[in-house]
Amino acid sequence: MSERRDAILKASATAIAQRGIRGLRVNDVAEVAGVSPGLLYYHFKDRIGLLEAALNYINDRARDYRSEGEGSADSARDRLTRSLLGEIQDRPEVVENSLAWNELRASAVYEEALREPLARTTAAWVAEIADAITQAQATGEISPSLDPRRTAVTMTALVEGLSGRWLCKEISTDDARSHLLGAIDVVMSEPTDRTTDNPVTTRTKEQR
Repeated sequence: MSERRDAILKASATAIAQRGIRGLRVNDVAEVAGVSPGLLYYHFKDRIGLLEAALNYINDRARDYRSEGEGSADSARDRLTRSLLGEIQDRPEVVENSLAWNELRASAVYEEALREPLARTTAAWVAEIADAITQAQATGEISPSLDPRRTAVTMTALVEGLSGRWLCKEISTDDARSHLLGAIDVVMSEPTDRTTDNPVTTRTKEQR
């Protein structure tokens, strides 16, 4: 990635985190990035193109800090836990990333053009967590009966939910991380599909 393109994407992520996408002005992003608006349009055809590229930038930056501190002696489950907890930290770049991601997620409800790139970026995150779950299953640290993808969808959705409350100051960083750790302990040791053990489902089947 060129330095100018990187500067534009960093400025875009900051602007989204600070003002939301409705307050995202191309000229403001260009000014912060130290480039001309024409260069910005050269790299990104339009506003949606800029937002899509910003999504990828945010995801790449999150992947970098999620993997920080990994060591060869770490267990597969430790690496998985660190990756999930990495999304909730007091570090400025993590807070900014989380603010921008939550804003883009909420905006996609109303801006259809954002849904496909957001779904694609989310799928990449889910695949990363699913792969980590599979690795932990291979070492016997996580129940083999868990479906890696379904569990990854559940855990990433939980991270997003806790992140939203954390960013709104409803819960502290420590509390958000504690809740997430508790969920990891529960979910990762039990099957995600409990249909056959669910008394409500069982009764419904018996009534048919």
